[in-house]
Amino acid sequence: MAIDVLRRILLCFNSADAPAANPTSSATPKKRLSTSLRDDIADDKMGTRGTHNQDQDSSSDSTGTPATVASAAPPRPSKSMVIGTIFGNRRGHVWFCVQHDRLSSKPILLLELSIFTNQLVQEMRFGLVRIALECDRSGLESCPLRSVPVWTMFCNGRKLGFAAKRKTSERVRLILKTMQCVSVGAGVIPSGFKTDSGSEELMYMRANYEHVVGSADSESFHLINPDESPGQELSVFLLRS
Repeated sequence: MAIDVLRRILLCFNSADAPAANPTSSATPKKRLSTSLRDDIADDKMGTRGTHNQDQDSSSDSTGTPATVASAAPPRPSKSMVIGTIFGNRRGHVWFCVQHDRLSSKPILLLELSIFTNQLVQEMRFGLVRIALECDRSGLESCPLRSVPVWTMFCNGRKLGFAAKRKTSERVRLILKTMQCVSVGAGVIPSGFKTDSGSEELMYMRANYEHVVGSADSESFHLINPDESPGQELSVFLLRS
């Protein structure tokens, strides 16, 4: 299933930097869950890149299209569902992009987070990731929440620097265009593929998110597990206090 291949891809991506953690216990199935990064995958499945041994149809072609794992886009159940993409070089910062749908050329939210990609993968091993982005009401009370330029970032309760709102550069547009064929999945864009990303490949994970607007001062995005199996929960909160 797509969920199992996502686990292999992200575990393979991280295996060069950190030892495997102990297996985690299964959680009770919930409706709103993210992909799980369980560590009970055998070592022989972690020895190759996440773009190999996939049981899906998507694969890398000779023109440089990134190897991906994709499934058919589920029917859009409500206006609250959006497409969320986490991407970044392994030793670079994580970017979080939100689009109305995978074909949208302009994201409704694009943030560069202060956490590194390999650091986020480590956090995801523990089965629960809560990213809270907070800003002070002073001077920003009249600013739309998604237009706030700088946020204080917390990951699972620990302060990890700042997050910044970014404009959609040509590089980001190209990355999103490259991933247009992916509705739900994860993969790697090879190093130097028509981007200025240098010698490092670019890892990404794309999924449907439930967008919840609590008030003018609070919004949140909750990753929806495509098969509703038990696993890790991933949410991003925007809060103005």
